[in-house]
Amino acid sequence: MSSLKNAIRRRAHNERSQPSQRQKYGLLEKHKDYVLRAQDFHRKEDAIKKLKEKAANRNPDEFYYKMINTRTVDGVHRPETIAKQYTHEELMLMKTQDVGYILRKAQSEQKKVERLQSTLHSTEQPLVNKHTYFIEDREAAKEIRAHVISDQSHGHVIGTKLPKRIRKLRDTAYDELKQRTDRSAKLRSMVFTMEMQKAAMVSFSNVLGC
Repeated sequence: MSSLKNAIRRRAHNERSQPSQRQKYGLLEKHKDYVLRAQDFHRKEDAIKKLKEKAANRNPDEFYYKMINTRTVDGVHRPETIAKQYTHEELMLMKTQDVGYILRKAQSEQKKVERLQSTLHSTEQPLVNKHTYFIEDREAAKEIRAHVISDQSHGHVIGTKLPKRIRKLRDTAYDELKQRTDRSAKLRSMVFTMEMQKAAMVSFSNVLGC
């Protein structure tokens, strides 16, 4: 019986839309929209209620050490930013350490660039063909010798055509070489700029000392 009931075509009941005379109020709120709005309202209401209870039951003599370094701005506690004051000697020492660190990084990058350049340069050199043929037949030896001479006359060198995997690794190495070269140049520029700043600080301190 239930199968026959499901087989009967039923009318689709759609929720009514906003009447034409109330179009100025926008879309008509559906029940699921009301449920979401009510849940959000009650969540905020409960939060405000808990805050009011905390405010009513607070201890007027309550004290935290963090209260010393905070101030209230528009009812919100904000910590006071206390920047450490360094002496001129401490600033000079930190500047020297920074320059030394950047210089070491620049030297390390330059060594990696030179190592990559030497590796890629060795791979680009044409391979020397040194093949040893063990042949007992004199006619076969003459034929192989003629084939090798023909290849050399056409400019074909055995081993110059690299496999696809090797070419991909070579291209990746060239990309890495370019990136490391750019990084090394940037680091050297940073070292030069920081050295100029350090020299300016030294000259300024000498002027103040005079």
